[in-house]
Amino acid sequence: MTTRLSAGARPRNGEAQPGGLRAGRITLLDRLSASHARACAALALLCLLLFLPGQASLQPMDRDEPRFAQATKQMLETGDFVAIRFQDEARNKKPVGIYWAQAAAVAAGDALGVPHARTQIALYRIPSLLGALASVLLAYWGALAFLASREALLAAALYGACLMLNAEAHLAKTDALLAACATASLAALARVWLRRESRIGRPVFLAFWLGIAVGILVKGPMVPLFVVLPALFLSWKARSASWLRPLRPLAGLALTAVIVAPWFVAITLKSGGAFYAEAVGKDMLGKVGGAAERHWGPPGAYALAFFATFWPGAAFAAMSVPLAWRERRTDAMAFLIATILPAWLIFEAVPTKLPHYVLPLMPWIAVLTVIALTRGEVTPRRRGARAVALLVPAIPLGLTLGLCVTGWKLDNHTIPWISLPVLAAACLAAGASWLAFARDLPERAVALAILASGLLGPGVLGLAQRQLPTFKVSPRLAAFQNTMPCRDPLVGTLGYREPSLVFLTRTDLVMLPDGDAAKAFLQGGGCRLLFVEGRERDAFNFAWPVGRPAPPPLGVVEGFNLNNGRRVYATAYAAAP
Repeated sequence: MTTRLSAGARPRNGEAQPGGLRAGRITLLDRLSASHARACAALALLCLLLFLPGQASLQPMDRDEPRFAQATKQMLETGDFVAIRFQDEARNKKPVGIYWAQAAAVAAGDALGVPHARTQIALYRIPSLLGALASVLLAYWGALAFLASREALLAAALYGACLMLNAEAHLAKTDALLAACATASLAALARVWLRRESRIGRPVFLAFWLGIAVGILVKGPMVPLFVVLPALFLSWKARSASWLRPLRPLAGLALTAVIVAPWFVAITLKSGGAFYAEAVGKDMLGKVGGAAERHWGPPGAYALAFFATFWPGAAFAAMSVPLAWRERRTDAMAFLIATILPAWLIFEAVPTKLPHYVLPLMPWIAVLTVIALTRGEVTPRRRGARAVALLVPAIPLGLTLGLCVTGWKLDNHTIPWISLPVLAAACLAAGASWLAFARDLPERAVALAILASGLLGPGVLGLAQRQLPTFKVSPRLAAFQNTMPCRDPLVGTLGYREPSLVFLTRTDLVMLPDGDAAKAFLQGGGCRLLFVEGRERDAFNFAWPVGRPAPPPLGVVEGFNLNNGRRVYATAYAAAP
């Protein structure tokens, strides 16, 4: 029985290698993969280049990110690290793992003297940044079960460069950390399946079970789902589950219980079962039975979105499908199919569609892509391959033009000039990638595509978004607190109710129902700050009696709400003793 594809085998001297290179020529990829330490250092540098820009300057992205961050902030304010709350509402949707990780990062920042640490969104994003980095390094470790170090490095870099991982690394929520947990468990499972050894080392055992345990604390049953599906499929293929015995299930389950049980017992005692009723009955089963929060999509939506979310590797990945089918009976390809296909089909069948749901499958798509590349399957000789590969330059070109048009139309004829040289370089690198592919140099094409991503991410998230204040409505509203003649004013809002405003102002931000309530709030005594959204301004003005109009506004914020696609006109009013 085949246990390993020969994808990583090096050709004999003088034979053509993938990408049109000769065996006698030492490439940068050869140098970077000369040792595992060097390969990991190269991947870490790539991740920092991709993930660091924009961590501090990108505004809290409504609505999920500030909900997670605000719940963590309330843990730090109250000292209650069991119950999860957003303002006065119990947030019983996800377990506590991400909140603990964010709380540790913010507490460390506070201890190190970071100003206003509890409202610095960059601190809350540190677990996501580290999770994304860890998932890339673990993808390299997992790829080594299938490929030589040179090709494993390329596969991990291709995964690290994908747009979806870059986006999740910039968001203070569960998915980047979940990807790391799933990659650790699946990489360990791959080693057990491919090597068929009676005993495994402690690192493999710990990677598998810690990935599951931490994954449960982060997002409940998702990591077990990603692991159980391929385990069942492969056991059916092998006509036995005995290959799983080296994972020592009893010891592993005991370790998992020791890690996850304390909090689950504590939340059960504290909520009386309300956590499970909402997390399982409402959140999880609600997404299976219907489209949660308007995130509906038809079957096939993930397949279409994949060409953007897995950019720049998606076009090359599409060319690997025929090889996966032909080699489906080999152990290596069977593992990749069992890992990717069943989970993907389940997500396509569920009505709720969110692009990040399939993120934990992307490391294995990258491995499959590089296997296909080394086997000569990623080639312009395929029908339509050159046209599909045009996706590589299309995405950066489209983003560059889109940012310019958006700034011009929505932000008073603003063009993000500072970012344009970097974005233009990304477009050139992507164009060079397509030309390399058209010349039948696929390895060079993939390397240039990764370079294009390394320029596009910092160009968009590190530079362009800084020059588009129209999207930063909540930070601009929260800044009015600094113009008040008193410290820590009581804040209320009428009409504009985004969670980011709660996070950036104060936990007891008052959500006012109508103009009369807003008038009463402003006249309530003490130091107060009120925001009135444009659609509610007439109701607010009519609430004041004739001859005693509303006080003059402190200022106006005009912007665009990305969450609902609407323009925002918010006026700030102040009352001071």
